[in-house]
Amino acid sequence: MDVESRLPIVVVKGLIVFPGTVISLDVGKQKAINAIEAVINGERRLLLVTQRNDNKEESADNLFEHGTLTVVKQYMKLPNGVVRVLIEGVERVSLSNIQDAAINKPYFDANFETLAYMRVPSADEEVLRTMLIESFEQWAQLSKKVAQDVLKTLHEQTSPITVGDIIAANLTISLEEKEKILGEGDVKRRLIHLLHLLTEQLEYAKIRNNIEIETKTQIDKHQKEFYLREKIKAIHKELGDGEDVADEVVNYKKKAEAMPLPKPVADKVKDELRRLEKLPSASSESGVIRDYLDALLKLPWGKMDEENYEIEHAEKVLDRDHYGLEKVKERILEFLAVRILKKDGKAPIICFVGPPGVGKTSLAESIAEAIGRKFSRISLGGVRDEAEIRGHRRTYIGAIPGRIIHAMQDCECLNPLICLDEIDKLGSDSSKGDPSSALLEALDPAQNDEFSDHYIEFPFDLSKVFWIVTANTMETVPPALRDRMEVIELTSYTEDEKMEIAKQHLLPRQKENNGIGEDILTVNDKAMQKLIRDYTMESGVRNLERKLGDLCRKVAFKIVHGEIENAKITESNLEKFLGPATFLHDVKKVAGEVGIVNGLAWTSVGGELLKVEVLTYKGNGHLTLTGQLGDVMKESARAGLTYIRSCSKELGIKDTVFEKDDIHIHCPAGAIPKDGPSAGITMVTAMVSALTGRKTKDAIAMTGEVTLSGRVLPIGGVKEKVLAAHREGIKTVLMPEQNLQDLEKLPENVKEDMKFVGVKNVDEVLKLALNK
Repeated sequence: MDVESRLPIVVVKGLIVFPGTVISLDVGKQKAINAIEAVINGERRLLLVTQRNDNKEESADNLFEHGTLTVVKQYMKLPNGVVRVLIEGVERVSLSNIQDAAINKPYFDANFETLAYMRVPSADEEVLRTMLIESFEQWAQLSKKVAQDVLKTLHEQTSPITVGDIIAANLTISLEEKEKILGEGDVKRRLIHLLHLLTEQLEYAKIRNNIEIETKTQIDKHQKEFYLREKIKAIHKELGDGEDVADEVVNYKKKAEAMPLPKPVADKVKDELRRLEKLPSASSESGVIRDYLDALLKLPWGKMDEENYEIEHAEKVLDRDHYGLEKVKERILEFLAVRILKKDGKAPIICFVGPPGVGKTSLAESIAEAIGRKFSRISLGGVRDEAEIRGHRRTYIGAIPGRIIHAMQDCECLNPLICLDEIDKLGSDSSKGDPSSALLEALDPAQNDEFSDHYIEFPFDLSKVFWIVTANTMETVPPALRDRMEVIELTSYTEDEKMEIAKQHLLPRQKENNGIGEDILTVNDKAMQKLIRDYTMESGVRNLERKLGDLCRKVAFKIVHGEIENAKITESNLEKFLGPATFLHDVKKVAGEVGIVNGLAWTSVGGELLKVEVLTYKGNGHLTLTGQLGDVMKESARAGLTYIRSCSKELGIKDTVFEKDDIHIHCPAGAIPKDGPSAGITMVTAMVSALTGRKTKDAIAMTGEVTLSGRVLPIGGVKEKVLAAHREGIKTVLMPEQNLQDLEKLPENVKEDMKFVGVKNVDEVLKLALNK
């Protein structure tokens, strides 16, 4: 015997695992889960030991003295807290010094010794192997409780030791007899004892088979089913195998009969239950069948939850949880209005597109609460395998349904609200399929009433699901998928909106999280504005909430140390709590200068005032572009220069200038990449100003794309750009005439403070922007 160190123990009931056997276990007891988790990151070895008496509590005295050294092959946590493991038996062991759980060791463990067995003479080996296989085949044919793959595996074995273990694992004998076989170190004595038990079972099966043949013609179908069921129970009880399988089958049947299953699904359940009845409870195939039946019967076939169609309630919930976002709220209220008029209408598929932190996912949760639907979120970021969406085929070991079916099982109804988060970050793999293509069926109202999951194998209705999809950008979303969704854009928050969100939602939440009373901490508007401008730079409010959390913790620390009793945060003392400003802003001059023009740019964190500087100097007519400009921006500069040269006479510019002088265009903040066509008219105006010596007018900024013919084309991001101009003190904004309609999205105070002029061509821009 080889003495080994201690290992954790997993205690099982009604089951003996032999070396070479692979089984799937669903572990629910905490001690067993602790034992598995203690070895999962190491060699994954643990001891599998059986209880003597199932009716008594787990204790060292209630365990057999022999067990099996096993290796954990697969490990998976299920949603209900149960752990599913795939375990392979390695060696017989004898246990000693079994100890129960303690504070520093929340599981059973024991010392163990591997059993070194005596070898059988080679002449006896072949005889015993042949006799065991022949007897077992006869018994299997009569009992019909052994799968064909077990018999096939048996014939492939040359070692009588392995043959004996396979037969002992599948033979319906008592636990005591199985434990006796497991702990027998003399191989010959073990195999002879097993052959004796197998002969007894074979004789019993022959007698039973004769009785069945004699009584088959005397009982009708229903009596036969009842008789067989009772007989199986009696045989299981007599052999010490318990009534687990029979009771399990009955429970599955009751559950299936209570559900409105489609006929093909109901027929499949019956077929699987018939297979389960014929298999030993410890076989791996029975575990696969149980998993499949659980997956089928957990689905909400035909079950609908009651929805809340009260528009006033929905409006109240949406306004409570989110400030602004009027377009989104309006769309949800429209959906409710349609549902009041048409109860059986299909649910919409809405895609929220916007920068990080603007509340896309939290808005989906609020919508679910507003309309009374259960909510489930599926994160798609980094998903590269189609099987994550459609599930794995049942031919694979450890196959499970896809994420969509899991969400439907969790929600337990056909009409939940499911949020597909970060759909723009879906990956793809040539060997694992394309997840975005798998989503086409789920998000297509014309065909999602028959969604096909590879594991379930039957169509499932997703047409009642309210789908909300979120993305930061639509550029990486495939066109076919984009076409199936109603896209609603959530733009970055304005400074005023951030102020209201901070006062109404973020600060109260952080006060509550940090145990600060309502009157203990106050932040005035000037301080909040400084915090937003100088300590955050984002499109959403995530960092703003973090900074408010920092502020609350600083105040809590000072209160606990007795330094202060309450805190009033102002613009002057904000730095005492949060330190120096994180973001330093240039003081941008808005007064007119020669060769310097105020442009407007859109960034992922809002709009920015973009200075374009132009200088001319003696040279050879070259155009130099600096400031880390992208290809599109460079092409806009060249197109603008070509236009200026084409009408130089009208602009009062000598032709020789373009041959004897070089032009240098620079956009400050050179470390930040810049691109896009919207700075076209800005660069043209700056070049004309530098070439003619004419100053730009005070407090004016512009944005728009320019063509070779001098036309001004529309651009995007108008709201963000105008808000940036307003923040920097700009009074007049020149923009393409077609973009004037976008001004409706602006706050009223901004529209009152500024003047907006629509332009069609460069001539109009130069007249409005340059002094004579």
